[in-house]
Amino acid sequence: MATATTYNKNEIWDLLSEVKDPEIPVLSIIDLGIAREVTVKDGKVIVRITPTYSGCPAMKAIEKDIEKTLKINGIQNFEVKKDFSETWTTDWMSDDAKKKLKDYGIAPPGKTEKDDDFLKTLKGSSRTISCPYCDSTNTELQSEFGSTACKSQYYCHDCDEPFEHFKCI
Repeated sequence: MATATTYNKNEIWDLLSEVKDPEIPVLSIIDLGIAREVTVKDGKVIVRITPTYSGCPAMKAIEKDIEKTLKINGIQNFEVKKDFSETWTTDWMSDDAKKKLKDYGIAPPGKTEKDDDFLKTLKGSSRTISCPYCDSTNTELQSEFGSTACKSQYYCHDCDEPFEHFKCI
């Protein structure tokens, strides 16, 4: 049976890449940037994760999936640490993750806005969100809330498709 000491950090990262977000199953916790660090110390694996936001309902499922993945692969001595010392941002998402989102039908986030861009948004000027299906910018915000708190609902006037946008955080 494998143990923590028989795995190196890269192999553990590979195992973690199989842990999917339960709300967006095309993305792993690596793609999202939730998995922040893997440490192997004295035969114990420590996986540090940063939640997308403090109330994210998927985090408990993600923690359980990490535990399950490690146990299935013979790692019994481990700890999953939730770390709130850094604030998760969509800037941590890989470019590959953003492509996977688009291919899945969710408009990916852009780079997070600077403070003055945020002020423009408050004054009524907002970002243009491209449709993930036809790439049109002839889209309209329907609701700030999509199927999850991290997504908003849009409509494309060119292909007549509703779609979600992963909010920039």
